[in-house]
Amino acid sequence: MPAPAVDIQKVHHSYGAHPALRDVTLQVDPGALYGLLGPNGSGKTTLFRILSTLMPPSEGRAHVFGLDTARESGAVRQRIGTVFQEAALDEALTVRENLRFQGALYGLHGAERRERTEDLLRRLDVADRAADPVADLSGGLRRRVDLARGLLHRPDLLLLDEPTSGLDPAARRTFWAAVQQLRADEGTTLLLATHLMDEAERCDRVGILSDGALVADGRPNTLKADLGDETIWLEADAPTALRDRIEAQFGVPTRIVGATVQVAPPDPPAFLSSLYEALSDHIRSATIRTPTLEDVFMVHAGVSPTESRERVLARGDDSND
Repeated sequence: MPAPAVDIQKVHHSYGAHPALRDVTLQVDPGALYGLLGPNGSGKTTLFRILSTLMPPSEGRAHVFGLDTARESGAVRQRIGTVFQEAALDEALTVRENLRFQGALYGLHGAERRERTEDLLRRLDVADRAADPVADLSGGLRRRVDLARGLLHRPDLLLLDEPTSGLDPAARRTFWAAVQQLRADEGTTLLLATHLMDEAERCDRVGILSDGALVADGRPNTLKADLGDETIWLEADAPTALRDRIEAQFGVPTRIVGATVQVAPPDPPAFLSSLYEALSDHIRSATIRTPTLEDVFMVHAGVSPTESRERVLARGDDSND
């Protein structure tokens, strides 16, 4: 059986007295697309920094294709590529010059570097802008050029940290079409950090980080099914009081998720009718729906992805830690 592409065992990391990761254990199979979700401050960026060899974990071990990220950092760097929120491109250089420079950093020279550069320019549909300075490109084009940069040395693992941040829907679709095609062609393993549920739905598996701990890990459909076929979501001015009343009067387990109360009874429509008869004064609104991946996120992280993102932008801080 092949070694995992990513093998994280009991990783803990602290910044001073603040723990950013708590006993995280995680494996990603070769060739898989794994999505990492989590509110701001959940530890996603810290985990990516460890995997990209920018820092060692305080405790535990992280391996990429069997290589220790702390003790074999040079070898790990040859096996990984990165596409982060801010493009790692020199705006004064042309698109082609950026890629040729990146190739030289990884030991590609002559015909090999030239052929790989031109191949990626063509496949990512930026060949017609190859002679233009990066400063002249739109956000979507820059993202595709940065993807080419990350893939130039044929990495076995590509780390994508919020790679479509700031892109419009059309540019995001184009970016992901390119990623999926390159994944199919080259068998690259992808580890994605995102707050966008449509991107997470593309993943073979999804992990949710909350307060530095991995609180959920599985296939998107499995994680949704774990919440039940249909659930009731209740909005209330006092969700804790409503939860206590439901459990006391109906004996049905409930969960507080952000400012809502989630209930998963055997017969949601009939239960909701009984609930309104008994507690209508305490309920502002109610919906019955099949669980979504956003519901999974809210249950495990206690906040919606949108709320998490809005808090980050309100602070002017776009980092995850």
